[in-house]
Amino acid sequence: MKQIKNYKELLDLNSTYEKLLHNRLNKSEGMKKEILICGGTGCTSSKSLELLDEMKKLIVEYGLEEKCSAHITGCLGFCEKGPIVKIFPKDTFYTKVQPEDAREIIETDIIKDELVNRLLYKLPGTEEEIPSQDDIPFYKKQLRIALRNCGIINPEVIEEYIGYGGYLALGKCLEEYSREEVIDIIKDSGLRGRGGGGFPTGLKWEFTKNSESDEKYVICNADEGDPGAFMDRSILEGDPHSVIEAMAIAAYVIGAKQGYVYIRAEYPLAIERLGKAIEQAREIGILGDNILGTDFSFNLGMKFGAGAFVCGEETALINSVEGQRGEPNPKPPFPSTSGLYGKPTLINNVETYANIPVIISKGAEWFNSVGTEKSKGTKVFALAGKVNNIGLVEVPMGTTLREILYDIGGGIQKGREFKAVQTGGPSGGCITAEDLDTPIDYDSLVAKGSMMGSGGMIVMDEDNCMVDIAKFYLEFTLDESCGKCTPCRIGNKRLYEILCKISDGKATEEDLDNLEDLSNIIKDTSLCALGQSAPNPVLSTIKSFRKEYEEHVLNHKCPAKICTSLLEYKITDDCIGCTKCAKICPAKCITGAVREVHVIDNTKCIKCGACFNGCPVHAIVKE
Repeated sequence: MKQIKNYKELLDLNSTYEKLLHNRLNKSEGMKKEILICGGTGCTSSKSLELLDEMKKLIVEYGLEEKCSAHITGCLGFCEKGPIVKIFPKDTFYTKVQPEDAREIIETDIIKDELVNRLLYKLPGTEEEIPSQDDIPFYKKQLRIALRNCGIINPEVIEEYIGYGGYLALGKCLEEYSREEVIDIIKDSGLRGRGGGGFPTGLKWEFTKNSESDEKYVICNADEGDPGAFMDRSILEGDPHSVIEAMAIAAYVIGAKQGYVYIRAEYPLAIERLGKAIEQAREIGILGDNILGTDFSFNLGMKFGAGAFVCGEETALINSVEGQRGEPNPKPPFPSTSGLYGKPTLINNVETYANIPVIISKGAEWFNSVGTEKSKGTKVFALAGKVNNIGLVEVPMGTTLREILYDIGGGIQKGREFKAVQTGGPSGGCITAEDLDTPIDYDSLVAKGSMMGSGGMIVMDEDNCMVDIAKFYLEFTLDESCGKCTPCRIGNKRLYEILCKISDGKATEEDLDNLEDLSNIIKDTSLCALGQSAPNPVLSTIKSFRKEYEEHVLNHKCPAKICTSLLEYKITDDCIGCTKCAKICPAKCITGAVREVHVIDNTKCIKCGACFNGCPVHAIVKE
């Protein structure tokens, strides 16, 4: 592809490719059919790339090259139903498609123009088949802004990004807006940082622009580390050019010539596609010197993180990029005045950047009309845990937790009772059933003892022990602590030890008081946000589920029957005497004759659960 010399050439290219891609969004009958196969990590792990290869082979075998094509696209969000295949122009939506289904799709949908009914989404509890994505309940309350191109374009083809308006926002900024005017647009939009803190993006850009220096930097924080979170990864896999474009706009505004995407090495697919996108952008002149014929120059590179959660914090990230140990520094100075190599540095996360091009293209007022008074736009969440529709969702700010969990998420698995949802990952807190109508925005979640965070949302049911949940998150932050400050390094270790005493049935009421007191001390005295927020899961669970904690401490019982030390296994009269439990018991603590009810000697039982899981008639219970 030849270099784009100016904004007019970019507009001409957009017009050319827009016509070629018109049939996808407008569902034009008679157009060439396009088979889009989800190429996100979730679907590729379920053989979607093998499915793509099979589709391409069959297209050639049947001589259909002029009639249809097949390629990957980004994450469509409905991970529970992957691999997903969409066929345009009818926008047919097929679920759980495997390589062996490819021939039927080609022969039935492509050749005969008939639906493959068995692969359509079926409304739970009914046999109603829904062929279009727009009619599936999972999508009805969503609004995809950051994810707008995921599921539509091929992320490895820059022409498709340009065809959907890509890089026009950058051209518009360079051609029509001063640096101050771009900042005003971002400020008027109300966009706040999507990485967890929620700081106004326009103000951060303004502070960095106003810092005097001969050199400045732009960084994208793609060090997504929350357990169960995959929002940023999916954007980079499905729409990497949107982040490149936004970083170039940011660089123009603050006066930077060099940028870096700090991405964790555990994201190989995101790294591969981002790398391709950077090369393509450089090839056509979107990156490099004198971009679009202006005096603006900007280059972009990648820096790989080693999976340290603490490097999601700005100053720790900067230290890591410089090749130093990933530890946070006291603030001030803030990165906007003294960041990478001591120079003013702008840092935003992937999702924040993904919103920038569309804000420039559609205007601040358009973006400002979505969301709540103090939280504008949408938020992407990774919905996981005990919910039916696991996946990636993007909803307007102000959408309630109930709407996300039940209207979009499809309710709790196996019809069980909802217990809590953890928002904000290890830094957040648990929200209970009585607060399900809480609107999702920065301030409302903080008021409930949790936080927005980067967007992890883990759903729990009646079978989850809240002491165990708090212990899980604290163990994670304990492992991820850099160890620089004493409150985090030692204080969280003591917290974890108290939680272990509680789950082992060895704690006292004094331990409960110490748990709260120490948590508050750590929050008040830790150096960085990791340590300051580490006690949040402890404080929120003990506040909402104090009776459950007390049951562990006073009665040595785990109501959810999760804490192993407080369990006993018992064989009921439903036992048929098949002897299977005795054969698989590693401790040899089960006795009984054939066809007689067996007995467990709990003084020898190691509580491994092998008998419980292996009983064919479910005659073994936990007490």
